[in-house]
Amino acid sequence: MELRTFFNWSSGKDSALALYHLQQQGRYQIGCLLTTVNAHYNRVSMHGLKREILEAQTAAMGIPLEIIEVPEKPSMETYNALMESKMKHLVSLGYTHAAFGDIFLEDLKTYREQMLATQNIKTVFPIWKRDTTELLLEFLDLGFKSVVVCINNSKLDKEFLGAELSRDFLKALPKDVDPCGENGEFHTFCHAGPIFDHPISFDLGEQVFRTYNDPSDKGEQIPFGFVDLLLKSAVD
Repeated sequence: MELRTFFNWSSGKDSALALYHLQQQGRYQIGCLLTTVNAHYNRVSMHGLKREILEAQTAAMGIPLEIIEVPEKPSMETYNALMESKMKHLVSLGYTHAAFGDIFLEDLKTYREQMLATQNIKTVFPIWKRDTTELLLEFLDLGFKSVVVCINNSKLDKEFLGAELSRDFLKALPKDVDPCGENGEFHTFCHAGPIFDHPISFDLGEQVFRTYNDPSDKGEQIPFGFVDLLLKSAVD
């Protein structure tokens, strides 16, 4: 019997590769994709991706989308409460497992496991502890395509915004930047590959630069850059 599983979908490359591996295993029934969206901006949290792009992406995968809407600046208490409510809903639908594309952030993995254990949901991490250079090369060799939509501007120059992942991209990364951006150096949007029925067609839009407080409470300001993606219609 396949295990009824929801996948915590970020819209980027790590999620795409982890989902691919789960589908290849045949052990997990991926019933839905779960994504957090900032309701104030109507965009995917952290990535800054418009909801309509996310919806076009998940439609191309043929997997239902579940969304957790959070306010503009949610407290941890608010976030946890919204997450708990959604988890109870998914459990009521028969879900027993949750899958993630995390690679090596131990504290985040522990947080996820502890939160989901309260609802008796087991966790799955298909690409956990894999070498990130090998992961990116595997991603490319499988035919996936992904574009950079968000950067930590203290780690990467604005020229990286809108860049397609490639071997040249990997060579161009500064030495202190993880090849998969696992420390938050960059985030991506996956728009083609073996998990999609068809590629998602889009244009690059405006670039926006903002500064945010360091979530680790060090009192520092971190500059981020975002590039908008503009969905092309089927008649374009």
